[in-house]
Amino acid sequence: MKTFNLYIPTLNAGKRWPELIRSIKEQSLVPQKVIVLDSGSTDGTIELAKSAGFEIVPIAKGTFDHGGTRDYGIQCFPNAEVYVFMTHDAILANEQALAALIEAFDAPQIGMAYGRQLPHDDAKVLGAHARLFNYPPHSKVKSMNDIAEMGIKTISCSNSFAAYRREAYEQVGGFPTQIILGEDVVIAGKMLLQGWEMAYVAEAQAKHSHDYTVSEEFKRYFDIGVFHADTPFIFEHFGKADSEGFRFLKSEVTYVLNHRVLSLPQSFFSTLAKWLGYKMGLRYHSLPKRWLPTLSMQPRYWKL
Repeated sequence: MKTFNLYIPTLNAGKRWPELIRSIKEQSLVPQKVIVLDSGSTDGTIELAKSAGFEIVPIAKGTFDHGGTRDYGIQCFPNAEVYVFMTHDAILANEQALAALIEAFDAPQIGMAYGRQLPHDDAKVLGAHARLFNYPPHSKVKSMNDIAEMGIKTISCSNSFAAYRREAYEQVGGFPTQIILGEDVVIAGKMLLQGWEMAYVAEAQAKHSHDYTVSEEFKRYFDIGVFHADTPFIFEHFGKADSEGFRFLKSEVTYVLNHRVLSLPQSFFSTLAKWLGYKMGLRYHSLPKRWLPTLSMQPRYWKL
C-alpha cells in the first residue's frame, strides 16, 4: 500500500464533523497525517480536530480558494505517495473505505482515483437520486479512450472523496488557483491528457449528499456554467454537458415517480433552475458585474 496524507478543508464543519472524525479513526488503513485546512472556524471544529491528533493549517479568513487552499495544504505536508481529499460533510461509509481507494494506486497508470458517494441517511429524494445517478455500484478505470462513449462524464470526479498520485499531481502542476469550483475535474482532465488514467472505485464509499433548495440549485449550476466558461479546454477535449443533463433528467423523473411522487413539482422547478443557472453562468461575462455575487453560491469568489 502507498503512504498517504488526508486533507480536509473546514469552516465551521458542523454536525457531521464528529462522525467524520470517528469514521477516519475506525479505518483499517489510516493516513500518515490528517491535515485540516481551517478558514477560521468558531464552532469547535479546530478543538475536535486537535483532540483527534490532526494537524491544523490556518487559512486566512476570506482567502479560501478551492484549488489554491488544497495545494497549500500539500505544500505544508508534501511527504506522501498519495494525497487524499475529503470535505468536512462527508463520512467514510465503512472501515475499508480508505484502503479500497488507496489500493487503486497499485496500478502504475492510475494518476487519480475517487470513491463512490452514497446519500446521507437523512437525504431527501432529489439529493439521494443525484448521488445514486452519478456514483454507480460498479468500478471503472477511465482514460482518453472513453471520451467517445462517455464525453464530459469521462472526467467526472469529486474532491469530497478523491486521491491523487504525487507524481501525477506534480506533473500537471497541481490544482488550479482562482477557480470558482471544479479543481478536481480540471486536474483529472489534465492527467488524462498527459496519458494517466483515473479510477472510479465503487468499493471505496463515503456518505455525502445535499438537499438543495430551488434557489440553491440555480446558484450551484450558475457556478458550474462559470467554471465551464473559464475552462474551455474541457469542452475542446471532452465535449459538452447537454446530453448528460437530459439523461439525468429522465433518470430523476423515474426515480421520483417510484419513490416520492409528491416531489415531482420540486423536481420540475429544480430542473428549470439548473438549466437557467447554467446557461446564465456560461454567459456571465455579458452580465452586470454587480449581479454576479448574488447569482452565485460562491459570493466571496467575486471579491478575490
